[in-house]
Amino acid sequence: MKIKLNRLNDDFLFECTNEQGNSILLDNTTLPGAKGVSPMQSLLMAVAGCSGIDVVSILKKQRQPIDSFTAEVEGERVQVDEAKPFKTIKVSFFLQGNIDPKKAKKAAELSFEKYCSVSKTLAPDVEISYEVSVNGEVVA
Repeated sequence: MKIKLNRLNDDFLFECTNEQGNSILLDNTTLPGAKGVSPMQSLLMAVAGCSGIDVVSILKKQRQPIDSFTAEVEGERVQVDEAKPFKTIKVSFFLQGNIDPKKAKKAAELSFEKYCSVSKTLAPDVEISYEVSVNGEVVA
């Protein structure tokens, strides 16, 4: 796997491109007029995307019809020397459709415990938790 980073302006706007030619913009979001996401925001996006792919894949294999799938990710950072790494990350999944809630929760559990390479990369330094809601109801 290889990523190319290219500086686009005289400040901090970068385009990151993968081997297939797909790209995202990274920027210093502490400055006004940022045109991309911060690297730390992109890390939260990566957790959501990785686990989201897992959950959808597992539910599709189980023939669970997903009408809508969204996620929200919140990260808490702590000061460590000059850096502010994540201490905790919480992922909340919101699914709509004729989905068995127990299967949805099990899919999320499998993602974080077995499949999601991004969250596995962050562990054990970052505590990652998740919550699953199906048709507006949190799955216990």
